[in-house]
Amino acid sequence: MSGKNQSRVGVVTSVVPLSILDLVPVAAGASATSALEHSTRLVRRAEELGFGRFWVAEHHAMPGIASSSPPVLIAHLAGATERIRVGSGGVMLPNHRPLVVAEQFGTLEALHPDRIDLGIGRAPGTDPKTAAALRGISSGQLGAPDNFPDQLVELSAYFRGDADVLAVPAAGNAPSMWLLGSSGYSAQVAGMLGLPFAFAHHFSAENTLPALQLYREKFRPSAMLSEPYSMIAASVFCAGTDEAAQELAMPAALQFLRLRLGQPGPVPSPEEVAAFDWTDQALRFVEQRQADQIIGSPETVRRGMEQLVASTAVDELMITTSTFAGEDRLRSYELFAEAVGMTPDARVAA
Repeated sequence: MSGKNQSRVGVVTSVVPLSILDLVPVAAGASATSALEHSTRLVRRAEELGFGRFWVAEHHAMPGIASSSPPVLIAHLAGATERIRVGSGGVMLPNHRPLVVAEQFGTLEALHPDRIDLGIGRAPGTDPKTAAALRGISSGQLGAPDNFPDQLVELSAYFRGDADVLAVPAAGNAPSMWLLGSSGYSAQVAGMLGLPFAFAHHFSAENTLPALQLYREKFRPSAMLSEPYSMIAASVFCAGTDEAAQELAMPAALQFLRLRLGQPGPVPSPEEVAAFDWTDQALRFVEQRQADQIIGSPETVRRGMEQLVASTAVDELMITTSTFAGEDRLRSYELFAEAVGMTPDARVAA
């Protein structure tokens, strides 16, 4: 992995590598099959455009997200491409036995050497009832003492081959491991373990700068990294004009509003957005959420990305875009790539 960047201003791709976080959005009236087909098209196009990584996230009981099983999806996406790194953003480790995760990602790494990223998260990625079902416990046991650091240590031991149990084919086939977070806790753990750190700026922007500072302060060199390496994920919507980009962003905004109201569902159509009862409170919620997103024409997006890199001093940027139509999502990424001057040489190393 590269070291710290010397300059943070100018054309974005001359400063940091760029990657994609795909939530595999399911549109209203569409199916998981069509959502997965769109993501397959997207990862192939992302490889052509020069994006370095393509990550998928673990979510459960979410009608609008078709990525409940990252290892299965990663296997498919890696098989559909040749060079781009594919990984999890992330696997929610408390939901799984570390041995199982090691076996799954060891298999992926053996199938696709030097192309697999294992991003690890601590949050459940779902509601308490579903989290309890995933872990095979009662909902009352969810408040048990946090053993996340112990799980990380156990997982790493399987990849090194020095655990009490031999994990085949994990031993000798370690993916690139990242720690994910949306608060200061994971930032500190990532720093102390000497792991690269990915922060969820796209839904926890108020914590971005404090978490990055904590990560850098707590960082200890490891066999993986000699100095801190950070990445943030940002929501980006790019269209021909600022007005068109705002329209593109509204279905995802309404979907998130409904989620906060306890009504998770697919990405609504533009017609649903137009017919929705937009109270002043709902409009304020959307305005506050979009304030931390980058929405606009290619020129507006380019300026926004440069400002974000300059303010956070990150080593890599990951963008995520969720739209009603898969074609609009693909076009947004294409316009983004053009706006920031991407070339196939922008790929990242392990």
